[in-house]
Parts: sequence; structure tokens; C-alpha cells
Amino acid sequence: MFGKKKPEEKKRGAEYVTEQPASEQKPSLFSRIARRDWSRFRIVIGAMLFCFLWMVLWMRAVYLQVIVGSDLAQRAQEQHEFTEQVQGRRGILTDRNGQVMARSVEAQSIYASPGKIADKRKVANALGPILQIEPKVLYERLTKTKRHFIWLKRKVDDMTAANVANLNIPGIGRKTEYTRVYPFKHMAGQLLGFVNTDGKGLEGLERSLESRLQSPAVEHVVRRDAKGKRFTLIGHDQPKQGEDIKLTLDMHIQYIAEEALAKAVKTYDARWGGALIVEIKSGDILAWAQYPFFNPNSYSEYGTLIYRNRLAQDALEPGSTFKPLVMALALQDRKITPDTLINCEGGRWSGKNFSIRDTSIQGTISASRVLRYSSNIGMAKIGLSIGKKRYYNYLRNLGFGQRTQVPVAESRGILRTPKDWSQVDTIATSFGQSISVTGLQMAQAYLTLLNDGVYKPLRLIDEDIVADIRPRACSAQTAAQVKAMMRDVVEAKDGTGRHARIPGIEVGGKTGTAQKADRRSKTYGSKRLASFVGFLPASNPEFLIVVMVDEPTRNQFGGVVSAPVFSEIGGKVMAYTGHMAQPVIPKTVAKAEEAEPAKSKPKLRPLKLAGLSPPWEQVVEVRVKKVAEMDLPGKLAKASKRVPDVKGKSLRNAVELFARAGVVPEVKGSGNLVVRQLPAPGSQWPEKCPEGACVLWLSET
Repeated sequence: MFGKKKPEEKKRGAEYVTEQPASEQKPSLFSRIARRDWSRFRIVIGAMLFCFLWMVLWMRAVYLQVIVGSDLAQRAQEQHEFTEQVQGRRGILTDRNGQVMARSVEAQSIYASPGKIADKRKVANALGPILQIEPKVLYERLTKTKRHFIWLKRKVDDMTAANVANLNIPGIGRKTEYTRVYPFKHMAGQLLGFVNTDGKGLEGLERSLESRLQSPAVEHVVRRDAKGKRFTLIGHDQPKQGEDIKLTLDMHIQYIAEEALAKAVKTYDARWGGALIVEIKSGDILAWAQYPFFNPNSYSEYGTLIYRNRLAQDALEPGSTFKPLVMALALQDRKITPDTLINCEGGRWSGKNFSIRDTSIQGTISASRVLRYSSNIGMAKIGLSIGKKRYYNYLRNLGFGQRTQVPVAESRGILRTPKDWSQVDTIATSFGQSISVTGLQMAQAYLTLLNDGVYKPLRLIDEDIVADIRPRACSAQTAAQVKAMMRDVVEAKDGTGRHARIPGIEVGGKTGTAQKADRRSKTYGSKRLASFVGFLPASNPEFLIVVMVDEPTRNQFGGVVSAPVFSEIGGKVMAYTGHMAQPVIPKTVAKAEEAEPAKSKPKLRPLKLAGLSPPWEQVVEVRVKKVAEMDLPGKLAKASKRVPDVKGKSLRNAVELFARAGVVPEVKGSGNLVVRQLPAPGSQWPEKCPEGACVLWLSET
């Protein structure tokens, strides 16, 4: 009964808790941990944690300094430093008198840094009206790009730049650039060409002289703070300015040429027209005109057909303007003389592989009149007397089939090698077909001819150039003979170039009406190139003028379309340069020829036609004498004692010749060409002409 006293049970709510004596209770975990000495443990843990953090920091430092250090340094440099291309002013183009034709002026360009723009929609709405860009378009450009720099608008006017600056929008900035300005607008536009937005030449002289006009770019290093503000500039090298170039053009003469040319192109509803004016003594090109006009200030508004420099890049068949050059070769090689009589076959000549027709009906005429009447048949026979190799080398010496020394983009034209020449090619080349040349090449060839046959390069830049060493094309005597023939083309009453006359001064020249090939049919079509090449004054040439009017529709003849352009330009140029003080009274060709003394009986020798077999070889005879009276057209001739040969002549010419002797012939048949006559040529004139004794039979062919 007397055992240990049971512990008391106390009721805690619905449960009973048995209490034990304090001496018998075990210490709790927390009490045991609380009673333990943790000071040493804390020191160890702290040391370990410190070492770990120290290792992490060292590893991070090694990673940043060693592994990615160079990349981070470059990124930091890009954030605070950047390089920009600084370009100087592009060179100025001036005419011979110092008139500025093209120059560069400062302009402001607007750019954006999209990453620094907080509210792009608001910025787009604010800048759109100022920059004249649709806000929607501007917003898309700002949001869709991943670039840190974009151009918003290049080379704006000063007012637009000031309005943008007044907005003071973060991320929107301005940069100074240069814009190209052409003060004379369309004058010499195709020659000058234009530059793109970055200032690089794309056409004309701007492109061909790019290396001289352009300013070499210089790299500058710029620093900026965290807000992007520039605060220092490292580097002191300033960009060099582009080279200023003085051209040989005279803007007064350029205006004269463009005015006359535009009038002709509009009057005859032509495709385009071009004109070159050259000072013969120096070879300087004084004017380079082309119509329709092209204004390089707004080049984006024009198509390639307008700003194309056709005078240098379009190679076309020259037509009859080529004939004086061929005539010079034949005279130089003594194949003919100016008085050589050539049978022009009454306006039509046919062979095995060719058929040639003239616009005028001529019989046997002198070589000088072949040029005056622009006879294709006469020139064909002259051309056949020249060897193909000699022919080719001569044309090469004149500059055909190759580029000139003028610094423009130009075509070589088409001049095939002699081995590719057929008989037909030789014939066709003699009157300006089967060969393609540019207006610039024609000017170069005629400059050589007018310089007494010595090659003189054309100049477009007012500086000394090294001329190619070429054989002399012809002698001074030959050149003088051709110049005299070209003078007759204009000054003679029956010359084809009489519309090129200038009152008070004698001029020389040659008309051209070249057929244009049809690419589809691969034959000659109905379109023509009307041209005229002339010089003035005739006695001592100072200026050479080349006029080309392509595809005129209201009239196609060079003597009608282009010759008056030459006359207008030549007269004004002579007045402008002060050469009209002493007018020259032209002498008629008839009076000059009538005053010539009679020569002895002519010696005859056959004109050998290279590559042409008999009987054509025997058709042409050379008479070493001055032109006889009966070789002249009827209205200028005096009657001889014997009946003239009028076969192949026009009815009007034949009747006039008979009328000089007091004989009125009877006309039979229809047409305009005399094919048979009575009395026979060379017989004595009958004292009376009874019915049936003096008859002219006509035919249409």
C-alpha cells in the first residue's frame, strides 16, 4: 500500500495530462542547442562563406577581365565613342569665263536613333508634317527597324531643319552634308550629269570626273556622354576639298545653241536634237547643247532617255555629212581632182548586188559638183577607187571606231575591219551608210580636216592634254580643196546647203539626210537623221558647228531642218565674238568659173574602181582640166558651138541648155529624165530645126 506516489493527473479540457516531477523531465532539443557554445562554429562558417564569396568575385573578375573583357571594352567604347565619315566640299565646275555651272552647298539632314525615342507614335505625328512624310509611314520606319541609326530625310531646307531643332526631341538629330546645285538649271544638263544623295556622280561629267571632283572622306572619332551628347572631338585632320575644274564651255554660246536647237526640234516635231560648237584654233568645245532639256537639280523627275548624253553615246549613220571626209581621202591619194568628171548615171545606178538612187538627177558632173549636189552615185564611184585597207586606216586616223580624248562616257561607234568589208560596204560607207558614228566623233574628224589635215584633239577641260600621235590625214592643199567644195555647197545658188547662209559672211558646210535602220525589219525604214556640219568664215575657219536633229516628222531633209539652225547659231556666235565688223560680199560660183581661162584639150584616163569589174570600170573618166562651160547646169551655162549631151539630165536642165543656142526642142514621152536626144551629142547645131529635127525623149527612170 505504501508504494511511490502516483503523479497527479490534471485535466486540460477533455484530456488528462499526467505531470511528472521536474527532476525526472528530459531537456528539449532547443534547450540543448541553446545551452551549446556556437562561437567557434560561427567563426568557421563565416570564414567559409567569406572564402566562397571571395572565390565568386575572383571568378567574376577573371570572366569580365580575361574572357569577355575585350568585348565589353569594345561595347563600352561604342557607347561613348564612335567614328564618323567627314567629307569635304565637292569640286566646282565653271565655264571658261568663271561662271559656276555646278557647286556644292551645305545642307542639313535629319536622322533618328530609334532606341532613344520613348513615344514613337507621338514623335511620328510631330515630325511628319514638318518633313512632309506621312506619320504612319514615319512611325513604321521608327518601330520596325533594328538599327541604331536611320535617316529620316536627307538635305532638307534651312527652315525645315530649324523647325525640327525647335522640337528638341531626344533621339532626333541633324547632320551637315553637301547638296549639289546647278545654277543654270537645264543648260548643258546632259553633259554635266548629276550626283546621288550621297554625293556620288552617276551621269555625265559628274561621273567621269568623279575621282577629281569628289572629296576624300576622313574618319573622325567622336565622344559622347551617357545622354548621347557630343562633348569632344578627337583628331584634327580636316577633309580635303574636291578639285575645281574649269570647262571650255561658254555659257553665252551655250544659250545661243540651245535656243536655236529647241526651236528646230519643236518646229519639225523631232525626237531629239543636238549641237556642238568648236573653236577650231584651240579645239575647245564652246557649246554642248541637247534638246529635250534636262535639269540635274531635279534629276529624279526625268527618265534615262532624257538625261542620256546622246551626242557622245548614240552612234548613228552620218549620211551625206560623211562625204567631204571621203572626198578628202580620194583627193589626197590622187584618185580624183576637183575637176574629175564622174557619170552620175542620171540618178540611178544598179549593179549585181546594189542599187543606188540620188535625190537629184545628174549626168556627168565634176567631183566638186558631186559634193555640191550630194550625189550618192558619184561618191560611190569615188569610194570604189580607194583600197579597203587604206580606206579603213584613214577613217581610224580621223577618230572613227574609237573614243575621243573628251572625258565623257561615249560610244566607239561601228567601224568594221577591212576583211569584213564587201563591195557594198565600200560603196555605202562612201555616202555615210554601213558605218555608225557619234556627233562627238564627227566634230573630231572635221576638226582634223579644218586643221589642214593635222589631228587636233577636242578639249572640254581648260587644261593641256597630250594628243595622240597620228599620221596626217591629208595635206593642207587637199583640205583647202575640200573646204572650197563645202563653201560651194552653201554659197552656190544650186547648193544643197543654201539655207545655212549667213548674211555678210561666207560659210562652208555639208547637209545630211541619213536613213535610219529599222531593227524589226532589219532594213532601212522611213525615219531620218537630219544633220548639218559647217564652218565659218569659209576663207579662214574659226568655228565648227555640228547640228543633228533626229527623226523630224514635218520635214526630213538636213538642208531644210538643220541648216537653218547652223545659220542662226553661226550668225549670233560671230556677232557675240565680234567677227561681224567687216562683212564679206559672197561671189557667185558662176562668175568665178566663167572668169577661168580655157585650157588645152583635156587628157582622158580611166578612173579605176577597186573591186568593181568591167564595164563599170570604164564608165568614169578623169579630165585633167577645169570644168568646161557645158558641164554647168543649164541656167548658168553659155551655149557652145556643138550640141551638148543632155542624156540623163532633167527636162528643165536640157531645155535650158538647148534654149541657150536658140533651139526649142520637141518633147516626147512622159517623165522628167532625158533618155534620148536629137541632134546627136557633139554634132554641129543646125541653122534651123524643122519638125522632128530637135527632139528630146523622156522617161520616168
